[in-house]
Amino acid sequence: MSPSSVRTEPNVIVLLTDQQRWDTLGAYGCPMDITPTLDSLANDGTVLRQAITTQPSCGPFRASFHTGKFATETGVWRNSIPLSSNETTLAHRFKDGGYDVGFIGNWHISGSFDEPVPEERRGGYTDFWAGADVPEFTTHPTEGKLFDSNNDPIRFEGYRADAFTEYAIEAIESLSEPFFLIVSYLEPHNQNDMGSFIPPDGYAERHTNNPYVPPDLQNRPGNWYQELPNYYGIIERLDECISRLIETLNVKNIRDETILTFTSDHGCHFRTRPGEYKCTPHESAVRVPTILSGPGFDSGNDIDEVTSLIDLPPTLLDAAGLEVPSEMHGTSLLPARRGGTIDEDRDAFIQISSSQIGRAIRTDRWKYAIAAPSPTGWRGGNGQQSSERYVERYLYDLFRDPEESVNLAGRSDYRDTRVDLQNRLKEYIQNIEGEDPEIENLENGY
Repeated sequence: MSPSSVRTEPNVIVLLTDQQRWDTLGAYGCPMDITPTLDSLANDGTVLRQAITTQPSCGPFRASFHTGKFATETGVWRNSIPLSSNETTLAHRFKDGGYDVGFIGNWHISGSFDEPVPEERRGGYTDFWAGADVPEFTTHPTEGKLFDSNNDPIRFEGYRADAFTEYAIEAIESLSEPFFLIVSYLEPHNQNDMGSFIPPDGYAERHTNNPYVPPDLQNRPGNWYQELPNYYGIIERLDECISRLIETLNVKNIRDETILTFTSDHGCHFRTRPGEYKCTPHESAVRVPTILSGPGFDSGNDIDEVTSLIDLPPTLLDAAGLEVPSEMHGTSLLPARRGGTIDEDRDAFIQISSSQIGRAIRTDRWKYAIAAPSPTGWRGGNGQQSSERYVERYLYDLFRDPEESVNLAGRSDYRDTRVDLQNRLKEYIQNIEGEDPEIENLENGY
């Protein structure tokens, strides 16, 4: 191949896990040594140290990620609402840019549940498809089925993450370059109908003696005590699966021309916060691990400032040399990665549904959250996507209280901080949602 014919467009692979805490990786300080592959990617690539999800719920985040818009803008503000086939997704944009586009695994935004995802509901992933709308309904951790592009069932026996990896390897070997591929694992999400997190045989046993207990879980009710060994076992196997994918890229001699992005839709607080695994504004639900590795991101500076996952879609398009559309809210992180400046006062806007109708803002130091009052209490968020009235719910000083143990909402000595954060949050709501709600101050902190 002559120098003039060398292809410059990178392949782009997104590795998306479900419900993975940010502090499960050694790159973020986890002492368990269960993610050597991801830690190696982090060492060679770019780590987003304070990456915050747009919505700590499965479907709404996915709609946001595929479009680069917030959940209320896509209409997918809670689970079970399908993404409109009129939405332009990353698949459409990469396809228009000359890429093959493929998808593996957990789709969660077609509304078809355990039935095949209709072609018009697949978001434009036309060149390779092995997925299901809600794989938790079509699979169990050791068997099940996805559907291919003809909506024929693809059955597997063996550990589910391994099967998804096999389909991803098939996609890598069959897609033409350059390609854009999303591998959307269901793990480490709990299997609801089994009431537990299910690792491969023998993996939980490795972590039953003295597992690392993150500080935000300690001395709190919940099911972390019995589930952490299972959870860590699943993550260890995911790391091994990712190692297999990287080895496939090496064998095909395309690793150096492939951008690998690893992240998760939201975190997990093991029911230590109002009966939920997620769906709250707390760090363990909204902060996620995020690594970019490959062309444009190798051997570079990490980004320590607050970033929102709304920044990932424009970053990936920019890294591929494609135009970033104006309707995307995020900002490409490539200039910062290349040594440019980044706003040190960055923040992240969070929309919350399912457990509540909530909104929050996360800055480098502060977490400020509001929720709509409900006749059923704070767990009243299933009926509407927004509210005309909110009440202050949480204010946390993350510098002094990273475990979010002391709620400062309503404290008169934090009035100036509260007013500033409230104004910043209202500006997001006005700009993103086109609404101007009343926010009622909490009179007494607790």
